[in-house]
Amino acid sequence: MSVPAGTAADGTGPQNGTPAAARPKTRRAAVPAGRRAVTGPLRALTRLLGGRRAPGQGSTTAHDLAVRHRLLLALSALLTLSLFLSYEGVHGDANPLRTSSAPAVLSVDTALYALGRAQQDAGAAAPTSDFQRQISVAAQSLAAAAGDDVGGPAGRQALQTVAGLITVYAVKVQQAQLQPADSVLREAYLSYATSVLTDPGSGITARLRVLQRQERAAVHRQTSFGPLLWLGWSVTGLLALALAAALLETQRFLRRRFRRRYNRQLVAAVALLIVGLATCLLFTLWTLQGMAETRDLLDRPLSGPLLTDAGQHTVSSLAHTGLRAAAAGWIPIGGILLMALAETALRRHIDDYRFRPR
Repeated sequence: MSVPAGTAADGTGPQNGTPAAARPKTRRAAVPAGRRAVTGPLRALTRLLGGRRAPGQGSTTAHDLAVRHRLLLALSALLTLSLFLSYEGVHGDANPLRTSSAPAVLSVDTALYALGRAQQDAGAAAPTSDFQRQISVAAQSLAAAAGDDVGGPAGRQALQTVAGLITVYAVKVQQAQLQPADSVLREAYLSYATSVLTDPGSGITARLRVLQRQERAAVHRQTSFGPLLWLGWSVTGLLALALAAALLETQRFLRRRFRRRYNRQLVAAVALLIVGLATCLLFTLWTLQGMAETRDLLDRPLSGPLLTDAGQHTVSSLAHTGLRAAAAGWIPIGGILLMALAETALRRHIDDYRFRPR
């Protein structure tokens, strides 16, 4: 077999016998800037959403646009879903607290206070208007509590039982007051009435205390900011930061690649993101503050003038919660608008590169 001229049989160079493996390697040509693949923080997202272009396929602009397009739409959709669920998790309990749970606690407290005042007048020598007024207040408070749907069907049944027992209590007290001051029958009527009111197991007061604890527990559930809400709002914050970073990076990419200083749709998307998220956070903080004030107010024993003050403060603390809760319906609309802005910001450039002849 013939050996090319200037080359040794063992593969060494023509002059000095240097092995071929030790020869200097030829430097590869640098990749033009316009053809570089997506680098930096977007590399992982590029692989996830669009893969990597094989080398030697020309400009990567169309690929980079497609990756950013998918990324903006995906982040916008995820943020919309997360924000809606987190917002509803807080505001969904504010309206039941305002219209049902808090008034029910105040109604039960009012009934207990009125019955305590009535018991003080039960030993009067003759029927008094104060006793009748306190019984009337207790009955009206229980009717209001039933209207607030205290404890569901079981709670309504318990309130009906208590209302019947209050009627029995009032009748026995009136019968006792019609008897002579020192008669045995008077003492018997009063003893029976007192047992109906204060019996530890089945008395009116014991039954109302059970309802009171149930409603206060409901208030605590509705006003608590539990682990799921912390997780939801944390995910929402991370998605918002990721979307803001992606929007700004896309603006920088378009400015560098197409020599346009600003993309109006991307600027509008950033503004919508900031304003919408700030509004939702502000509404949520106001609602949480009002709910916390209501919980602290209803946790302490209330009687007399404190009941009236507590009712007024509760109404004030929970004012406008219904309006803020209704704002949840705007979150999907804002999300759709955000995705539309991201779509229109990149669609023209994507179409230009899609139909550009190679």
